[in-house]
Amino acid sequence: MAKVENSMTRVVLEPHAQFDLAAHSRASSIRSLAIATLPNPKRHRTTFLYVGTHSGTLFSLSADSNDNDAAQNDNAVLRKLSFLRSVSVSDAAVESISVIEEFGKVLLLSDGALFLVDSELSNRASKLSFSKGVSLVARRRFRNGESEGLGSGLGSGSGLGLFQKLGGVREVQSEGACVFALVVGKRLILVELVLGNRNGKSERDDGGGGALVALKEIQCVDGVVSAMVWLNDSIIVGTVNGYSLISCVTGQSSVIFSLPDVSRPPRLKLLHKEWRVLLLVDNVGVIVDAHGQPVGGSLVFRYGLDSVGEIDSYVVVVSDGKIELYHKRNGSCVQVLPFGGEGVGRCVVASEEDRGGRLVAVATATKVVCYQKLPSVEQIKGLLRKKNYKGAISLVEELESEGEMSKDLLSFVHAQVGFLLLFDLHFEEAVDHFLLSETMQPSEVFPFIMRDPNRWSLLVPRNRYWGLHPPPAPLEDVIDDGLMTIQRASFLRKAGVETIVDNDLFLNPANRADLLESAIKNISRYLEACREKDLTQSVREGVDTLLMYLYRALNCVEEMERLASSTNWCVVEELEQMLEESGHLQTLAFLCASKGMSSKAVHIWRILARNYSSGLWKDPTLENCTEDSGENLISGRAIAATEASKILEESSDQDLILQHLGWIADISQVLAVKVLTSDKREIQLSPDEVITTIDPQKVEILQRYLQWLIEDQDCNDTQLHTLYGLSLSKSAIEAFESENVSESLDSGNTETRSLDTLKKSIFQIPVRERLQIFLQSSDLYDPEEVLDLIEGSELWFEKAILYRRLGQETLVLQILALKLEDSEAAEQYCAEIGRADAYMQLLEMYLDPQDGKDPMFTAAVRLLHNHGESLDPLQVLEKLSPDMPLQLASETLLRMFRARVHHHRQGQIVHNLSRAVDIDARLSRLEERSRHVQINDESLCDSCNARLGTKLFAMYPDDTVVCYKCYRRQGESVSVSGRNFKEDILIKPGWLVSR
Repeated sequence: MAKVENSMTRVVLEPHAQFDLAAHSRASSIRSLAIATLPNPKRHRTTFLYVGTHSGTLFSLSADSNDNDAAQNDNAVLRKLSFLRSVSVSDAAVESISVIEEFGKVLLLSDGALFLVDSELSNRASKLSFSKGVSLVARRRFRNGESEGLGSGLGSGSGLGLFQKLGGVREVQSEGACVFALVVGKRLILVELVLGNRNGKSERDDGGGGALVALKEIQCVDGVVSAMVWLNDSIIVGTVNGYSLISCVTGQSSVIFSLPDVSRPPRLKLLHKEWRVLLLVDNVGVIVDAHGQPVGGSLVFRYGLDSVGEIDSYVVVVSDGKIELYHKRNGSCVQVLPFGGEGVGRCVVASEEDRGGRLVAVATATKVVCYQKLPSVEQIKGLLRKKNYKGAISLVEELESEGEMSKDLLSFVHAQVGFLLLFDLHFEEAVDHFLLSETMQPSEVFPFIMRDPNRWSLLVPRNRYWGLHPPPAPLEDVIDDGLMTIQRASFLRKAGVETIVDNDLFLNPANRADLLESAIKNISRYLEACREKDLTQSVREGVDTLLMYLYRALNCVEEMERLASSTNWCVVEELEQMLEESGHLQTLAFLCASKGMSSKAVHIWRILARNYSSGLWKDPTLENCTEDSGENLISGRAIAATEASKILEESSDQDLILQHLGWIADISQVLAVKVLTSDKREIQLSPDEVITTIDPQKVEILQRYLQWLIEDQDCNDTQLHTLYGLSLSKSAIEAFESENVSESLDSGNTETRSLDTLKKSIFQIPVRERLQIFLQSSDLYDPEEVLDLIEGSELWFEKAILYRRLGQETLVLQILALKLEDSEAAEQYCAEIGRADAYMQLLEMYLDPQDGKDPMFTAAVRLLHNHGESLDPLQVLEKLSPDMPLQLASETLLRMFRARVHHHRQGQIVHNLSRAVDIDARLSRLEERSRHVQINDESLCDSCNARLGTKLFAMYPDDTVVCYKCYRRQGESVSVSGRNFKEDILIKPGWLVSR
């Protein structure tokens, strides 16, 4: 019935009704045609067709539909054209018909005269008194908001505005007025049609019908005007020479363009929807605006044409018994419909002159055929019923690009096409359409994943769309039904029965398993996209929970764990049994942790670690690892401990932490320490409970925890300080005794070797160095208790530190000088004591070490060289051993005596000068200098501001003082002030030693 010329299978018009003029007037043939929708007392509005014949008769036809309110319902289908009545106009042909809808009148042009008739044709045609010889009539048309009037009617206000523009001298005498342009010979006359009686006026009356009042006369262009359109304040006329634009205000004319010497007569068509004018040159249509300027591209028609019409976004042309539809925007030929056969003669087309027109009427000499615009939705439905998805999709895309489909309807169609494709087992294409639908709800796919009833059954909208597909069912059932349909179609086709089934699947049937996998993957893809949308909480729960079901069906472990460990809305109770039965305990652990179920999550990780150790469970992500490598085992245990420790680091549940600390420590002591020393928890753990819980065999965990308490948390508990010192001392003794023993067990066991490789060292500093730093930096531990532990060991330096704490100066010097033979340390300690007898005591130890040791003459000479000036020479001579080589002591002794004399003389000079020097100023300077070097129990570290007390400290050349802990961190080259003494050497006068 409707032939389509392009690949999009587009159908715009369908014939619905026709009228045979020969059955009513055998002697007449059709000359003109018009369509109008007019008010009707019985019904809201009625569509009328007016047919003008060559014999001068006007017929009126009623376009009846199957809806009582057809004008308000675009889906109302036209049933027939009913003949109403006819009226005789003149003896000549009715050349043109102008329907004045707002006043229920019809203006006719016949034999050069104008006639007015009622729209119902209830009275005879009244001839309007006006000059004869009228060849063309064009009514002035307004676009809303662009002129002084709305619509095409002119009230008193709009008419007065027009008269003011035209410079008219007449006043509007009635409220009902219409303005027309008439071509009379070479004159263009602008007239007003005034309806009703005009009593007392000089103009001749039409007997109550109406009268024409001349407003302005304009000299027309050269040539016979055969086409005319009046748009706003411009009149476009066409002659054999070309098209011109005439201003109805100024009367000036300008040429738009000229026609070739040999061309068809000019034709004009007002395009109401765009409010532009179509100018035809042979088979080419040029669209111009109200100023005559070309707009957009040209329309190229394939054949010559007899008449032009318009419907929606299309131009309708008729010629030689065919109707052609061209899209205004791209100029493509959308549809071709034959209606009269070849050789039917001249054809006329008429369309409704409003933007919402839905009818087109085409007339031959004796027949009128009405075409109605087919709703796009109905055509899409038809294509979908025939399984022509590509055609339907192409049509949808075309309608979208042309702006003929609303966003909501477009989304609706995408969803409908998606469901049809899904039931036809095209899952990827179906989901593509689901994603293009902005209105489709994620809950609409829930029934395809989980059988009803379920937690989310009430969320599923009961929308059957157009009823073209079955109700939702689980994917397995959809696939089984689809394969059964294909199998049934195969039998029917063999029997010669045509069936509508997808040819791709019919010719290349797919495997059920492959189809199910494809369905799950693509539905998962849709739910993943839905997670980014703004959904209600219940829908979010359904999306994430069912997405986990789909991942499980495909055994996508990585995707499951990624979803479970991220922010999600999964319902744990819906997934717990499934994950446990399928062995995806890691996913369940991640899920419980993300939901704040810390206890359950850590318990699952403990089970996994135990199952790894016993070989009862393997990590699915490491299934490719060789069984004898132990890689699966170690990786699994490490993952379990790591994930459990992450949870415990943020937990403040002390019972939970201490309950699981043991098995984590068995796998990694580093992780156990991270759990105990975490600063992520709001409430810290009780040290006493932690210390009690730590395995005595895990000494490093205890030491690292105590170190964290003391150094990072500034714990002042003397018991904890003492415990830390005792633990370090015990470890130092063991390390010293097993100095040559390998740190790792020499075992051929792969698991042990791998665990040693995995294990990270907690301490980077050897235990003895840590012990020495602690013993010197802390003043809260019990030195006697620590000393009792190391008394019988070889930790002499540590003993020296402890004896120093206890004030045992002699024992400290003995250890430094005799046991450790560290002369520098011994001299430094003497300096700390600050008494001259300390150096003498040290000299005695060097000269008489006892216990059968030989005298330490070299150390004694060094002492005399560095500090001889502080010693009494006579006492030194008395202490010197007769066995001491003279060459070692002579030079040193000589320098001692010289220094002694020098200092004596220097003292006398100072004493004499003190009388001439201001004592107060000198004391002030001395006090200022001493302020930088004086250290007492209240002195503070210049770096960390900790009280030095009896701690070990260091002083830089710039007089800055830091504790030993900061000194270890700062180094000896750069002070707290930032000065680098290697690059910027500092020399003070007081350092110089003179003889």
